[in-house]
Order: sequence, then structure tokens, then C-alpha cells
Amino acid sequence: MASRNHFSHRVQQYGKNPEVLHAEGCTLLVAGEAMDEQEAEDQERYTDPGAAPYGNFPNYYSFNPPENRVSLVPPGFLSNLLQKSGVSPSPILCLDVGCNSGDLSVAFYKHLQPCEPSDEPMDVHFLCCDIDADLIDKAQASNPFPKSISYVTSDIMDSSDPGGPIRNFLDGFNRSTFDLGFCMSITMWIHLNHGDQGLIDFLNRVTKFCDYLLIEPQPWKCYRQAARRLRKLGRPDFDHFHTLSIRGNMAKRITSMLTHGGNAKLIHRFGTTNWGRSLLLFQVNRPAK
Repeated sequence: MASRNHFSHRVQQYGKNPEVLHAEGCTLLVAGEAMDEQEAEDQERYTDPGAAPYGNFPNYYSFNPPENRVSLVPPGFLSNLLQKSGVSPSPILCLDVGCNSGDLSVAFYKHLQPCEPSDEPMDVHFLCCDIDADLIDKAQASNPFPKSISYVTSDIMDSSDPGGPIRNFLDGFNRSTFDLGFCMSITMWIHLNHGDQGLIDFLNRVTKFCDYLLIEPQPWKCYRQAARRLRKLGRPDFDHFHTLSIRGNMAKRITSMLTHGGNAKLIHRFGTTNWGRSLLLFQVNRPAK
């Protein structure tokens, strides 16, 4: 688990500048488009990538609401998939890595519940983690399902504590894996801060812990825009940007990395968000018991 002091040091290194408008590595404005007063006010609440070098933007979901992703997944698709996989009647366990303030976690929890109010609710439990303790505090304070959704400050890339709270959560259910993992627009931040090997290690870790993975990779243009803004501000660049060899079509590259050697298979593409990001569902192949 990363300490808050370490996190604060990295944030101070990059600094803040509210005049730079940025959301999760991609600009919110398209050149030449007009913006109304309300949009301008909303944009002013945001900060540049230097204030959130790990993608931990405050008020993120006011700019990229949960429905932008959840609406791409047909109602009942995920719950039916998990039921067919033999999960029910056991509890369905979900892991959300990089949950920010938890809005999307809650939306997917609701999405996994039956469409008809008369149907029996599904027994679903989420573990949601983020490197930012302040965002986790915010998520905990607004959690509408505290018995079913747990939030914890944790850095999945911390090699000194592999598993950590993730393993503890699974042990509480006498399970070795989560049924479903969510990696929503976090691969770029892992990649920029930990390099090519870090991205490989991250994908290996989440496939170790999850039987299915729903991943939303940021496209390469977001990398360039995030790095360009730091250069314009005269701030230190992301640790590994100039040495990355994994680049180009990031959805394709990540798919290739996950499916290489039969480790996982891509079972569904849910289309593209209005931010131009693919939503990909993978099934992790496990050795026969």
C-alpha cells in the first residue's frame, strides 16, 4: 500500500494549475468547438495532469459520468454471464482498481442487480481500491451500500505488499479469485508511472486475481496530450513516457498482451465511449483442476 506521504510528495512534484483544463489525460475540448457558460464553470473545477499524476482527479465523474460506460453494457449481460459460469448461488465478488470516488463502482453494483424489482437480488460484493486516500474517504462517506461495497486505499503496484487488502478480502470469502474485475481508464496511468514492465506486471496481477476483466484502455493520443501539458507547464515529465515501447493502438496492444499464450481471451467488445475508449471484456483461462 502506498503511503499518503509518498502520494503527496508526487503530487507536489507536479504541482497544480487550475487554468489548464484536463481530464484523465485527454483534453475535454475539441479545437474549434464553443463552450457554454455552465460547461466553462464545470471545466474550472478541474485541474491539470500535474495535480493528478496517477489519474486521481477530484470531481472526475462530473465530467465523465458513470452512465457513459455502464450504458454500453446491456442490462443483465454481466450477471447472466457470471451465473452461466457457475458463480451463483455463491456471492459474486468484484474488484474495481482505481475506483476514484466510487461513483462508477456503485453504478456497476446496481447494474449487476436484476432488472425486475420482483426478482431476487444478487449477492454481490465489491472491493474498490484507489491510491488516493482522500478519494477513498469521499467514497466511504457517500457509500449507499456499505454492506456490499468496500473501499480501501491501496496501490496494486506496490511490490512490497503483493495482494495486501485484495488477498485479505478474498480470504474473508474463502475464495482465491474475484469473479469480475474492473480496470476503467487506469492502464495509461500505470504505464506512464511504471513503464512497459509495469503495465505487463499490472495485467499479470489483475488476471491472477480475476476470472473476468472489463478493461477500458486509454488511447495513445491521451498519453501524448498528458505529456504535452506537463511540458507546456515546465514540469517534470512522466517517469517513463519517452522510454515506452508499448504504444500505438493501446486497445489492440493490451488485448494482445492479455491473450498471448492463451492466458485470456477477448469475449466481447461493448463499443466505444464518447471519449473514444473501447470497453473490452476478457475471460481469464485457468488451469483445469
